[in-house]
Amino acid sequence: MSRSRDNADAVTTVPSGVGRNMIINGAMNVAQRSASVTGLGAASGYFTLDRWKVQIGDASAGRFTMTQTADGPNGISANCLKLDCTTADTSIAAGERLNLWHRIEGQNLQRIGKGVAGAKEITVSFYVKANAAFTFGCELFDSDNTRQITKLFDTTTGWVRHELTFPADVDDGSSPFDDDNAVSMTLEFWIHSGSTYTSGTLNATAWANSTSANRAVGIDSFFSSTDNNFFITGVQMEVGPVATEFEQEDISTTLAKCQRYCVNLSPEDSNPYIADATVQTTTLAVAIVELPVEMRTTPTITLSGTASNYSLYEDTTTINCTAFAANGFNPKGGGINFTVSSGLTVGRGAGVFVNSGITASIIEAEL
Repeated sequence: MSRSRDNADAVTTVPSGVGRNMIINGAMNVAQRSASVTGLGAASGYFTLDRWKVQIGDASAGRFTMTQTADGPNGISANCLKLDCTTADTSIAAGERLNLWHRIEGQNLQRIGKGVAGAKEITVSFYVKANAAFTFGCELFDSDNTRQITKLFDTTTGWVRHELTFPADVDDGSSPFDDDNAVSMTLEFWIHSGSTYTSGTLNATAWANSTSANRAVGIDSFFSSTDNNFFITGVQMEVGPVATEFEQEDISTTLAKCQRYCVNLSPEDSNPYIADATVQTTTLAVAIVELPVEMRTTPTITLSGTASNYSLYEDTTTINCTAFAANGFNPKGGGINFTVSSGLTVGRGAGVFVNSGITASIIEAEL
């Protein structure tokens, strides 16, 4: 079932229970890594808005900017995710692809009942617009069973809400989602693809074992012109055949959900404070980082910049760092070693600060 609505400001259906949306940051309100990144298109990754990954197949000549933009539909969200084509790609290689991914843990999908009698339908709804009329694809990909289904949707120059209902996968060899913290399903928006993914028959009416050629048949190319842009927000995935009203939540709740996967250690202030540290030797202080929420798994730490971007403030003395390294992290926190050339006093406390402009220092446990 596929429905679209031209009046994006109207209420669609009677709202149901709280917590029905399985998408985190569907309102595009949290962007811990950066609000905007240019020159994307050569590699996959999480770049701006939390939980939304850019997935690239064979790298194309096309390039784009990804931005959190304050241009959302009235009454839904002030913010949206915007992709803006900056370099066109009119000679598309077979393996090229550009997707927006949202990956979901298996333990958060158990309500669907996948692969068993009584399995439930899934409805995905979202608001989109673009600079022109395009046809793109919305796919659910079951990575536990390597099964998928894709439905097409159209864009206009104004906000439109699409409501796509995907059938239950009761089946025929398909197993339930793993009940763990690994990825089991990915919501994928296809906006560019080569023939590897478009040369077959679109698999749109029933779940099937994944065949690459059937995944994105009939979509247009976002990279066809540097005039092209694509906006999306208000993304919701819920159990059942009806798209309910977009579920609103306060920003602190959304941020806490996002921090299970990503924590920005660097406040956006001049000379920002990072953490308290304890001096271990005359050249070493260890900062203990207590994470705001327990993360999905043991995280990786990416401290932005070089060691000289960080300073230790001990008593009245500021000393620039010469090295730093993560030390013994687990999902609840860990230590970061900050080294200086000399001058620390053993046993004292010290504050860790950024002494020059850097991008976000990221603690990450993404899917």
